[in-house]
Amino acid sequence: MGKHVEIRWHGRGGQGAKTAALLLADVAFNTGMYVQGFPEYGPERMGAPITAYNRLADKEIRNHSNIYNPDYVVVVDETLLHTVDVTKGLSKDGGIIINTDKTKDEIIPLLKGYEGNVYTIDARTISMETLGKYFPNSPMLAAVVKVTGIMSQQDFLEQMRASYQHKFAKKPEVIDGNMAALERAFQEVN
Repeated sequence: MGKHVEIRWHGRGGQGAKTAALLLADVAFNTGMYVQGFPEYGPERMGAPITAYNRLADKEIRNHSNIYNPDYVVVVDETLLHTVDVTKGLSKDGGIIINTDKTKDEIIPLLKGYEGNVYTIDARTISMETLGKYFPNSPMLAAVVKVTGIMSQQDFLEQMRASYQHKFAKKPEVIDGNMAALERAFQEVN
Protein backbone atom coordinates (compact mmCIF):
# COMPACT_ATOMS: atom_id res chain seq x y z
CA MET A 1 0.00 0.00 0.00
CA GLY A 2 1.32 3.45 -0.90
CA LYS A 3 1.75 6.53 1.17
CA HIS A 4 -1.19 8.91 1.36
CA VAL A 5 -1.36 11.49 4.13
CA GLU A 6 -3.94 14.21 4.70
CA ILE A 7 -3.07 17.10 7.01
CA ARG A 8 -5.17 19.98 8.34
CA TRP A 9 -3.37 23.06 9.68
CA HIS A 10 -4.90 25.44 12.23
CA GLY A 11 -3.28 28.78 12.93
CA ARG A 12 -3.92 32.48 13.09
CA GLY A 13 -3.46 34.91 10.23
CA GLY A 14 0.15 36.03 10.11
CA GLN A 15 1.68 32.97 11.81
CA GLY A 16 2.60 31.21 8.59
CA ALA A 17 0.27 28.18 8.67
CA LYS A 18 -0.84 28.76 5.07
CA THR A 19 2.75 29.34 3.99
CA ALA A 20 3.87 26.18 5.80
CA ALA A 21 1.21 24.07 4.08
CA LEU A 22 2.20 25.43 0.67
CA LEU A 23 5.90 25.00 1.41
CA LEU A 24 5.35 21.40 2.52
CA ALA A 25 3.57 20.76 -0.78
CA ASP A 26 6.48 22.30 -2.74
CA VAL A 27 9.10 20.29 -0.87
CA ALA A 28 7.16 17.02 -1.22
CA PHE A 29 6.62 17.71 -4.93
CA ASN A 30 10.37 18.22 -5.37
CA THR A 31 10.97 14.77 -3.86
CA GLY A 32 8.68 13.17 -6.46
CA MET A 33 5.42 13.03 -4.52
CA TYR A 34 1.96 14.00 -5.70
CA VAL A 35 0.74 16.93 -3.64
CA GLN A 36 -1.98 19.38 -2.81
CA GLY A 37 -1.56 22.38 -0.54
CA PHE A 38 -4.37 24.86 -0.17
CA PRO A 39 -5.89 27.31 2.33
CA GLU A 40 -9.54 27.65 3.20
CA TYR A 41 -10.44 31.29 2.88
CA GLY A 42 -12.97 33.27 4.82
CA PRO A 43 -12.75 36.70 6.39
CA GLU A 44 -9.08 36.18 7.34
CA ARG A 45 -7.15 39.00 8.88
CA MET A 46 -4.11 39.22 11.09
CA GLY A 47 -4.79 37.12 14.18
CA ALA A 48 -8.01 35.50 12.91
CA PRO A 49 -8.22 31.67 12.85
CA ILE A 50 -7.24 30.16 9.50
CA THR A 51 -7.21 26.64 8.10
CA ALA A 52 -4.94 25.14 5.46
CA TYR A 53 -4.59 21.62 4.07
CA ASN A 54 -2.14 19.15 2.55
CA ARG A 55 -2.58 15.93 0.66
CA LEU A 56 0.68 14.08 0.04
CA ALA A 57 0.88 10.76 -1.81
CA ASP A 58 3.13 8.54 -3.85
CA LYS A 59 0.43 8.13 -6.52
CA GLU A 60 -1.90 10.52 -8.33
CA ILE A 61 -4.41 12.35 -6.11
CA ARG A 62 -7.87 12.52 -7.64
CA ASN A 63 -9.75 13.99 -4.67
CA HIS A 64 -9.98 17.80 -4.76
CA SER A 65 -12.34 18.48 -1.86
CA ASN A 66 -11.54 19.90 1.55
CA ILE A 67 -10.11 17.45 4.06
CA TYR A 68 -12.76 16.38 6.54
CA ASN A 69 -11.04 13.38 8.13
CA PRO A 70 -7.35 14.24 8.30
CA ASP A 71 -4.67 11.79 9.33
CA TYR A 72 -2.86 14.60 11.14
CA VAL A 73 -3.74 18.02 12.51
CA VAL A 74 -1.17 20.74 13.11
CA VAL A 75 -2.03 23.46 15.62
CA VAL A 76 0.30 26.43 15.20
CA ASP A 77 -1.37 28.48 17.98
CA GLU A 78 -2.43 26.60 21.11
CA THR A 79 -5.01 29.26 22.03
CA LEU A 80 -7.12 27.79 19.22
CA LEU A 81 -7.65 24.70 21.39
CA HIS A 82 -10.15 26.81 23.38
CA THR A 83 -12.12 28.14 20.40
CA VAL A 84 -11.81 25.74 17.44
CA ASP A 85 -12.66 22.02 17.39
CA VAL A 86 -9.21 21.08 16.09
CA THR A 87 -9.80 17.33 16.57
CA LYS A 88 -12.99 17.24 14.48
CA GLY A 89 -12.75 14.28 12.11
CA LEU A 90 -9.15 13.53 13.15
CA SER A 91 -8.12 9.90 12.71
CA LYS A 92 -7.17 8.02 15.88
CA ASP A 93 -4.48 6.32 13.81
CA GLY A 94 -2.76 9.62 13.01
CA GLY A 95 -2.10 12.37 15.49
CA ILE A 96 -2.16 16.00 16.46
CA ILE A 97 0.95 18.19 16.61
CA ILE A 98 0.64 21.24 18.86
CA ASN A 99 2.91 24.25 19.23
CA THR A 100 3.04 24.65 23.02
CA ASP A 101 5.39 24.86 25.95
CA LYS A 102 2.95 22.75 27.97
CA THR A 103 3.29 19.03 28.62
CA LYS A 104 1.08 16.46 26.90
CA ASP A 105 -0.68 15.88 30.23
CA GLU A 106 -1.65 19.57 30.32
CA ILE A 107 -2.82 19.56 26.68
CA ILE A 108 -4.81 16.31 26.51
CA PRO A 109 -7.79 17.63 28.55
CA LEU A 110 -8.24 20.37 25.92
CA LEU A 111 -8.63 17.86 23.07
CA LYS A 112 -12.29 16.90 23.59
CA GLY A 113 -11.62 13.23 24.28
CA TYR A 114 -9.30 12.66 21.32
CA GLU A 115 -7.73 9.23 21.80
CA GLY A 116 -4.99 9.29 19.16
CA ASN A 117 -1.35 10.33 19.34
CA VAL A 118 -0.52 13.76 20.73
CA TYR A 119 2.78 15.44 19.88
CA THR A 120 4.07 18.73 21.27
CA ILE A 121 6.80 21.11 20.25
CA ASP A 122 7.75 24.52 21.58
CA ALA A 123 8.08 26.26 18.22
CA ARG A 124 8.03 29.67 19.92
CA THR A 125 11.21 29.02 21.87
CA ILE A 126 12.91 27.32 18.93
CA SER A 127 12.17 30.19 16.55
CA MET A 128 13.11 32.88 19.09
CA GLU A 129 16.43 31.17 19.84
CA THR A 130 17.35 30.33 16.23
CA LEU A 131 15.77 33.22 14.31
CA GLY A 132 15.46 35.96 16.91
CA LYS A 133 11.75 36.37 16.07
CA TYR A 134 8.57 34.38 16.43
CA PHE A 135 8.16 32.47 13.16
CA PRO A 136 6.65 29.12 14.17
CA ASN A 137 6.17 27.72 10.67
CA SER A 138 9.74 26.39 10.17
CA PRO A 139 9.79 24.33 13.38
CA MET A 140 6.23 23.15 12.77
CA LEU A 141 7.14 21.97 9.26
CA ALA A 142 9.98 19.84 10.60
CA ALA A 143 7.71 18.45 13.32
CA VAL A 144 5.15 17.42 10.68
CA VAL A 145 7.78 15.62 8.59
CA LYS A 146 9.19 13.82 11.63
CA VAL A 147 5.79 12.73 13.00
CA THR A 148 4.25 11.70 9.67
CA GLY A 149 7.38 10.09 8.22
CA ILE A 150 6.18 11.28 4.82
CA MET A 151 9.76 11.81 3.63
CA SER A 152 13.24 11.35 4.99
CA GLN A 153 14.75 14.01 7.20
CA GLN A 154 17.69 14.30 4.80
CA ASP A 155 15.49 14.85 1.72
CA PHE A 156 13.40 17.36 3.62
CA LEU A 157 16.40 19.36 4.87
CA GLU A 158 18.02 19.39 1.41
CA GLN A 159 14.83 20.64 -0.21
CA MET A 160 14.24 23.23 2.51
CA ARG A 161 17.79 24.59 2.15
CA ALA A 162 17.25 24.97 -1.60
CA SER A 163 13.90 26.66 -0.98
CA TYR A 164 15.37 29.06 1.59
CA GLN A 165 18.30 29.87 -0.71
CA HIS A 166 15.84 30.86 -3.40
CA LYS A 167 13.41 32.68 -1.08
CA PHE A 168 16.09 34.51 0.90
CA ALA A 169 18.58 35.16 -1.91
CA LYS A 170 18.84 38.80 -0.81
CA LYS A 171 18.92 37.90 2.92
CA PRO A 172 21.26 34.89 3.12
CA GLU A 173 21.85 35.52 6.83
CA VAL A 174 18.42 34.06 7.67
CA ILE A 175 19.07 30.72 5.94
CA ASP A 176 21.26 29.31 8.71
CA GLY A 177 18.76 30.33 11.40
CA ASN A 178 15.89 28.65 9.56
CA MET A 179 17.94 25.50 9.00
CA ALA A 180 18.86 25.45 12.70
CA ALA A 181 15.15 25.79 13.58
CA LEU A 182 14.30 22.81 11.36
CA GLU A 183 17.07 20.61 12.75
CA ARG A 184 16.23 21.49 16.33
CA ALA A 185 12.52 20.78 15.76
CA PHE A 186 13.37 17.28 14.56
CA GLN A 187 15.07 16.68 17.90
CA GLU A 188 12.49 18.33 20.15
CA VAL A 189 9.09 17.20 18.88
CA ASN A 190 7.75 14.57 21.25
